[in-house]
Amino acid sequence: MQWTEVIATSYTQRQEKQVLVQIAEEKRLTSPPTTSLDDSTQEWTEVIEPRTHLLDLRLGDVWRYRDLVMMFVRRDFVSTYKQTILGPIWFFVQPLLTTLTFIIVFGRVAKLSTDGLPQVVFYLAGVTVWNYFSQTLMATSTVFIANAAIFGKVYFPRLTMPVSIVVSNIVRFLIQFGLFLAVWLYYLMRGGSTIQPNWLMLLTPVLLVVMGLLSLGLGMIFSSLTTKYRDLAMLLTFGVQLLMYATPVIYPLSSIPTQYKWLILANPMSAIVETFRYAFLGSGSFQWAHLTYSVVFTAVILFVGTIIFNKVEKSFTDTV
Repeated sequence: MQWTEVIATSYTQRQEKQVLVQIAEEKRLTSPPTTSLDDSTQEWTEVIEPRTHLLDLRLGDVWRYRDLVMMFVRRDFVSTYKQTILGPIWFFVQPLLTTLTFIIVFGRVAKLSTDGLPQVVFYLAGVTVWNYFSQTLMATSTVFIANAAIFGKVYFPRLTMPVSIVVSNIVRFLIQFGLFLAVWLYYLMRGGSTIQPNWLMLLTPVLLVVMGLLSLGLGMIFSSLTTKYRDLAMLLTFGVQLLMYATPVIYPLSSIPTQYKWLILANPMSAIVETFRYAFLGSGSFQWAHLTYSVVFTAVILFVGTIIFNKVEKSFTDTV
């Protein structure tokens, strides 16, 4: 009885196998012929080719990998606040503590002018803008060193990594910008307020884009150079701190002597901070020529930074 069952089962399996083979043969005969790999590369999802010249930037690859950019953005948030007690509340704590420190040191002790504006709003406006630029620049400047393990394992457009840093910091800026708007509205609604906003507030998205591209360009330059010269990373940390004092964050541009104003205005961030403050507070010096200079400077730095970044990415794994 047992042998009969085994023979029957074996016979049934052979029949099923013959049916599957027959179906596969029919599908092969009825399906249209496919192009061989020798004739076309359309069957491949990704074709990696060497770049022949410096201007071969392939910016379209960044757009095709936009899902990867968003994954990196999410990773930045999760890794930063995963095991913290306050979590995203740090978005508000950091600018508030910085503003409080500026009020005590520069407002009460040094007694620096704020053009008659409330010190909280004056300093918070500068801190909000400066934080986005400095944090994006610092994070972008170490992108090769910090992500060397990922770059060495799998291919993807390397430019997606610094772009994701710019995007993730835009989210941080929007949160801190909401804090600034809350404080700004409080002082705006008070009686006898000296705050006089104007239509230049509509330029806020433009200022945000210029800051993001400027920090992206500078960050890619320093990131490319730090693959060989690690000292530049420490120099940049110190340099960003000093650059804040060369930017009208803690003082208005009107308080600078005339003979030294050109030094401050040579910093492209000065016009951005002054424009932002003038738009929302009605205080400061705004000129289209200064803002145009910042835009042109940003375009040049971004172009140079992208070229250097694409040149270094070919061989950075040998030096990192």
